[in-house]
Amino acid sequence: MFKKILIANRGEIACRVIKTARKMGIATVAVYSDADRNALHVRMADEAVHIGPSPANQSYIVIDKIMEAIRQTGAEAVHPGYGFLSENKKFAEALEAEGVAFIGPPSGAIEAMGDKITSKKIAQEAGVSTVPGYMGLIADAEEAVKIANEVGYPVMIKASAGGGGKGMRIAWNDQEAREGFDRRATRPPTALATTASSSRNS
Repeated sequence: MFKKILIANRGEIACRVIKTARKMGIATVAVYSDADRNALHVRMADEAVHIGPSPANQSYIVIDKIMEAIRQTGAEAVHPGYGFLSENKKFAEALEAEGVAFIGPPSGAIEAMGDKITSKKIAQEAGVSTVPGYMGLIADAEEAVKIANEVGYPVMIKASAGGGGKGMRIAWNDQEAREGFDRRATRPPTALATTASSSRNS
């Protein structure tokens, strides 16, 4: 059993983790940005560490700042909540290197599940039913239209490395498939891989 855990998150999820830890007799550490200085999760935790300015990209998702808070407080484990660093392979690896437990999946699972194509292949290999679709990279809008016609409309077009349901496009015809692909192509290069999945039977 851990004696002290750090919650690398804020708001409602942090409060829920703190309440559960308290029932289990585990001390908690909250982290907070400037904007959350007086937030409920900060007041509820046994300890709290300031980690930077209000924007999350300058505080909650900066791995080095979370790691420093862990060192300052001697936390034995980290609960990431959801969002932020919860699906970040580098964060899980940084914790492993420090000998701090990550209350979540191992880094290998995070990496595999972070890519929609890889995760779908793993599911199929495990015998899990998946929505029919295309399992490779799509080069351009015209290829997307060709594949959509093979799969059968309607299709969903999504960046393979996207997350949280962001950027999904439903296409009911060739024009919408072209537009959906072109909109996904505005994402960073690492997210250009796109899957097309039929929702006909879902």
